[in-house]
Amino acid sequence: MSDTATGAGSTTATHPLAGRGRNLGLALLAFAITFWAWNIIGPLAVRYTQELGLSATQKSLLVATPVLVGSLGRILTGALTDRFGGRLMFTVLTAVSAIPVLLVAFAGAIGSYPLLLVFGFVLGIAGTTFAIGIPFVNAWYEPARRGFATGLFGAGMGGTALSAFFTPRFVRWFGYVPTHVIIAVALVVVAAIVWFGMRDSPLWKPNTDPVAPKLAAAAKLAVTWQMAFLYAVTFGGFVAFSTYLPTYLKDVYDFDLTGAGTRTAGFAIAAVIARPVGGWLSDRIGPDRVLMISLAGAAVMALVVATKPAPELAAGTSFVLMALFLGLGTGAVFTWVAQRAPAARVGTVTGIVGAAGGLGGYFPPLVMGATYNEAAHSYTVGLTLLCITALGALVFTIVLARRNRSDPRG
Repeated sequence: MSDTATGAGSTTATHPLAGRGRNLGLALLAFAITFWAWNIIGPLAVRYTQELGLSATQKSLLVATPVLVGSLGRILTGALTDRFGGRLMFTVLTAVSAIPVLLVAFAGAIGSYPLLLVFGFVLGIAGTTFAIGIPFVNAWYEPARRGFATGLFGAGMGGTALSAFFTPRFVRWFGYVPTHVIIAVALVVVAAIVWFGMRDSPLWKPNTDPVAPKLAAAAKLAVTWQMAFLYAVTFGGFVAFSTYLPTYLKDVYDFDLTGAGTRTAGFAIAAVIARPVGGWLSDRIGPDRVLMISLAGAAVMALVVATKPAPELAAGTSFVLMALFLGLGTGAVFTWVAQRAPAARVGTVTGIVGAAGGLGGYFPPLVMGATYNEAAHSYTVGLTLLCITALGALVFTIVLARRNRSDPRG
């Protein structure tokens, strides 16, 4: 496997770049805090519903709105990272994310649903940082270690777990507006830490091509759309559950805001742990095999969850297993990206694939809200659709893996 096909530089396992662990850690920190901000509305959806009298559709739209910009914005963010590097992009986007957090606080404080939607849309900026980290980390690590390294960076999606667990508690301890101020200050502090502590890899070279042609070139690569579809299912499933699970647990099991948030945090933590494991396993047995395990498991667990297993043990185990399978898949997809995307296009490809993953998380909450059976407290239709989607992605993975083995150029 050549470096020209898999990423920047010519590092080897015996001569790792000095400082790569520190830079990976800083990227993980920035990713986690921005993901906390990105998911700040979901854990409070029950509160907004009660205070504003929202319908199931209005509630699901509010939860899903930040995901939209956080998804589409990754396309531009990935392309800009190829040009300006991870240090600058992480600093700017982490700091800027503090603004919509404060705007959401204002909208919630005055009880305006339209403003919550508008500012939630802008809040999506915080969700674009994923497209910075993959090319940034890729440039620091040799091909044989990129699956684990990008998987470990991806564990920053645990910011959703932090948000689910701490945001409702912060509101109870400190108040609604102070909670948002605390998170905004944390974003600015982390941005300063990143600026002074982070460095781009010495092997990274800026790609100064205009953004539009870069996006067009990445869009012509088959690997871009193949991985986009698979990431839409795996990461999209994770995002959908992370944002909508507090609402789901309230509707189906009648948990209060804090109880639902705690259990959602457990779901997110399981996925976070599984992501670097998925990358590590992909380095050893291949990302295609890991994806097959992930998708088959997710399909089965969707049907299990649809039966409404009893709390706490049965339901908790079901959701944790779902999270583990989805987490494995997210780690595997970007190992495949690192192996197959051209070095100069990693950021741009990552942006498109990451956008697809985010969009994969945008639509399920809308579907869940639209298909919710209020009389039966059931989401069976939505979960059945998830099972069908996972099975379709499994078949696609099997076909793609066989094609790649017969023609490694894909």
